[in-house]
Amino acid sequence: MLNNRMISIAAALASFASAETATANDSVYTDLDFDACQTILDDEFSDTMKCPGYQGLAVYFTESDLRQAMQYGPVRDELVGKVYESFAPFNRVGSKIEWRLDAAGKPIATILRWYIENTGPEGEPTEESTGQVLVVSRIARPDDGLSCVIGYVDALENRDANMLARQIADNEAHDFACGYQERFWRGKRGEKSGEPTIVWPEGYQPE
Repeated sequence: MLNNRMISIAAALASFASAETATANDSVYTDLDFDACQTILDDEFSDTMKCPGYQGLAVYFTESDLRQAMQYGPVRDELVGKVYESFAPFNRVGSKIEWRLDAAGKPIATILRWYIENTGPEGEPTEESTGQVLVVSRIARPDDGLSCVIGYVDALENRDANMLARQIADNEAHDFACGYQERFWRGKRGEKSGEPTIVWPEGYQPE
């Protein structure tokens, strides 16, 4: 009798633990592999590549004047490579994309490290002058086609930068309105973080 009671309690606890695990947000990672990308837009000002992402989601990489921008998911055709969210200083993105999943395992946001190539004392970027920012972006959904930056975390000024970036993704991605809501910084921000730049197509207004 006692053994059966213990087994029942253990099963209930295991079931509770499984439910807790199932409802927790999680992360998966993919590499930004340019060898696997395809150039889809190329003009005198910029070029855009389409790259493979998590579960077949598209990753769009755009570069113009030594500054880079990213979009994710089923982005509307008229916005691919045209929504350009970057930084004023020269910059480059890291190669590891973190995909933040909701409780149902659906990817809702990405976190990517940007390197801000501030000029050093000699007029060229150095390791000491380079900033690092975690950029949290909304993944486009089939019903809206909108991908945009949600927020930023200075990775050099915050020891818990990854946690702060995940909080932004988990709390804001579902309801963030691209084109309407203002992007924001979370945590401490240092002088190496650079000034974000935001360009949407002229006259375009999200529906």
